[in-house]
Order: sequence, then structure tokens, then C-alpha cells
Amino acid sequence: MSSNATLAPEWAPPHRPTLVPVPDRWAGVGPGEPTRDRRRTRHHPRTPAAQSGPAPLRVHVSARDTRARAEVLTLLRRADLALAAQADRSPETVVVAAGRTVDEAIAACPAAYRSGDHRLIVLADRFSPSEVRRAVQAGAQVLVGSTEITPARLAAAVRSVGHGYGRIPYETLVRLLNEANAAEPAPPAPVPARPAVCPVEPLTARQTTVLRLIAEGHGNAAIADTLTCSEHTVKNVIYDLMARLQVRNRAHAVARGVRTGLI
Repeated sequence: MSSNATLAPEWAPPHRPTLVPVPDRWAGVGPGEPTRDRRRTRHHPRTPAAQSGPAPLRVHVSARDTRARAEVLTLLRRADLALAAQADRSPETVVVAAGRTVDEAIAACPAAYRSGDHRLIVLADRFSPSEVRRAVQAGAQVLVGSTEITPARLAAAVRSVGHGYGRIPYETLVRLLNEANAAEPAPPAPVPARPAVCPVEPLTARQTTVLRLIAEGHGNAAIADTLTCSEHTVKNVIYDLMARLQVRNRAHAVARGVRTGLI
């Protein structure tokens, strides 16, 4: 044997398979299962598209009294409502006409807002039924008392007009209804219905006498003595007259005789 020959070692370690790194996207996949991509997707928040909504309402104040106008403007600013320097004819503009009376407030309102096609609020110290009718005819949708106005109530009135609703003070509405009821003619008083009386046959002279004696409270014996006849005859007469009067007893016969004028 040559000295250059390489001798195989007597012991060699067992063969171990080479570990191949598995991509992370295959992790957790068992045999026979479809591969799943476990790569994380970064979600970017979507910016919501601007939605076109109704334009905010703007309020213009009309008043002849500068002090009253300044007070209404202060209430509107406290209510965080947008103000309009001029009263245009856009549907987003609400006009608040202020005055001591309804007629004064309507007179201060721009003429373009008296046609009934615009949003108009009347703010006055007092209301009369006639002035309320004129205000409604001028296009006012909401009537508010200035003595009890607050920023919240004024804001509620503006929102009511914006939604197309109308508001009238309760006391004024009651007065309007009472005035309308007073103007209507009173219905004629109902005529009491007369009780229906069945037609009766005329009584004989003896039957009428017996019926009159019964009405006076006489019994059969007393009637027989008065008429000089027997009680049996009185009973027959009473039976006949009760049949003609269509009654059930003596009291009913007397009542029927009184109503029909027989006695």
C-alpha cells in the first residue's frame, strides 16, 4: 500500500440537512396549505372628500332705531351667527326686522323682503291681531317678542326660518283665535224637539169624565158613586179609554190626556 493513499476515517458524523432560510411570507404555512403573503401593508388614512352642504345662514338686521339694531346685533354675535352687512336676495340671507310695533318693524324691512318669498323674522315689543295679519301678508314667518328675547331664542328663530317653519307667540295666537271666533255669527240656538205624541181617537163624554176624575185622584168606587153606576161599568170605561189612548196604566192615561188637551 502506497504511503500516499488517504485512509478513510474510522468514524464520521451523521449527515445533517442544510437549513435554507425561509422567506417570512411563507412562515406559518403547513404542508398542503397555499402560501400566504404575510407582508404587512401600510394603510394610509384616506382624506374624506369635502361634502357639499347647505351654505350657512347669514342674518341682516333692519331697524330704524340704532339702539335696537345694536342690541339685536349683540344677540346675534353671542349666538355665533354670521352677519350680513346688506340684505341681498340670496336664499341664505335671513332678515330680522326690529321695532317697537310690528308695523314699525315691517316698515324698516327692505321692500324686496316683503313679497313673501324670503326669510323674514319680525322682532317687536308687542303684537296685535291686526298687525300680525299684516306681518304674515308681508311675508313674515316668525314673530318674536323683544321683551323676552335671548341669544338662544333668536338663534332658534333663525334656524326655524332656515328650515321653512313658522312661529307665532302663543298669547298672540290665542287672541287671533278668539277674535276670529267673535267675528263669526253665533249659530242659532237649537229648537227643543217636542215629544212625539201618537194620535189618539176622540173620547166619549163619559170616558172624558172618568179620565178627569182619575186625574183628580178618585178611585173606582168614588167614580161609580159620582156617575151613579157600578164599579164594573167604571172598569169597562177605563179599559176602553186606555185602549184609545194607547197607554199602560192610569197615570199614563192622565199624562196622555194632559198632553193631547183632552183634560
